[in-house]
Amino acid sequence: TPATSCFYIIQSGKIRCFHETEVPGNAPRMLGPGDFIGVVACMSSHSQTESVIALTNVVAIKVNRDQYPELIMKNTPVAMKIVRSFAQEMRVLNDNLTKITLKNTVTETPDQLYPIALYYEDSGWSEIAAYCYYQYLKECPNGKHVEHAKKRFVLLRKRTNPPYLEPKGETMRSYKKNTMIFSECQSGSDMFIVQSGSVKIVKVVDGSEVMLALLKKGDIFGEMALLDNRPRSACAVAHDDCTLMVINRTNFDQMVSTQPQLVARLTSMFAERLWSMYRQLANTELRNPREKMVDMLALQVEKSRQQPVKGVPFETDFTVTDIINLCGIPSNEVRTAAWQLESDQNVKVKNGKIVVPDVEELIKQAAFYRKQNSKHANE
Repeated sequence: TPATSCFYIIQSGKIRCFHETEVPGNAPRMLGPGDFIGVVACMSSHSQTESVIALTNVVAIKVNRDQYPELIMKNTPVAMKIVRSFAQEMRVLNDNLTKITLKNTVTETPDQLYPIALYYEDSGWSEIAAYCYYQYLKECPNGKHVEHAKKRFVLLRKRTNPPYLEPKGETMRSYKKNTMIFSECQSGSDMFIVQSGSVKIVKVVDGSEVMLALLKKGDIFGEMALLDNRPRSACAVAHDDCTLMVINRTNFDQMVSTQPQLVARLTSMFAERLWSMYRQLANTELRNPREKMVDMLALQVEKSRQQPVKGVPFETDFTVTDIINLCGIPSNEVRTAAWQLESDQNVKVKNGKIVVPDVEELIKQAAFYRKQNSKHANE
């Protein structure tokens, strides 16, 4: 159902949260006093991600969206519980997406930095490879590939200049196109907000780079490592020249207590990410490649939050290849998938980028595909 402008904190009683349409890897949850419901939809202004029913008599505190900054100031622990639960939930959803979309088991050991470096060097991305070799040497000083990694790093370092190998606490950083911000499996405690340009989130899987997301101005990334102190789950690479705001653990804790409006904005961003992840997981249930790609394109358009004008084509920043990669289409099906997407009545391609003639019709089409898939799954 549509989002509301409020969420609830349970004061007493027990509730059950579940998905009407199956979301892979997500079982029903039982919640009680101190837990909260409806935050994702409320703070992202998107539709509800799950249904909630009372198992007993329940008393809940209603919190309006515009009261959230006041809640942060008066009850910081509650706000931090929400933020940290978002981070934990995103980690679980991200792992599920990786396993389902990429047919890949999640590994987060620093040893994985070495094969990632090899992949980028073999692909001709010397600057990114140098960055990954350096991180491997830093995190695995006794690793079995240390000697080779040293030789490759010294050689590559002579002709490349990977930025911020050793950050010095900068609050703003600038990256050139195709330079690495951080690598998957690397430790880190910084979160980033895109100030200008764009950043792609990718994973190296079975000898190829798969794009998971394309982030623009105002988007955040790296939050899971900041909040749960685990290795990075994906790589972040500058898609264009970009400027990033850096938030570390120290200034994040300070922000929570002194800048409630900014924390409210971050919570909204977390909620947006969670909503998007739930939609992506639902997308994995679509078996028809064309339906899957149309739904993924609709998701990207919805995420942009730009208000389309009736009768005016909507120009996206995505290529056909971007959508194919986001759907995890197997390499042997890419050519056919590209033809299917380009042939769809709600998709046009102009100067290499996808243009949507009628956004409203595209979103209706995607919703119909999801509904039909859910109906068939329940038959």
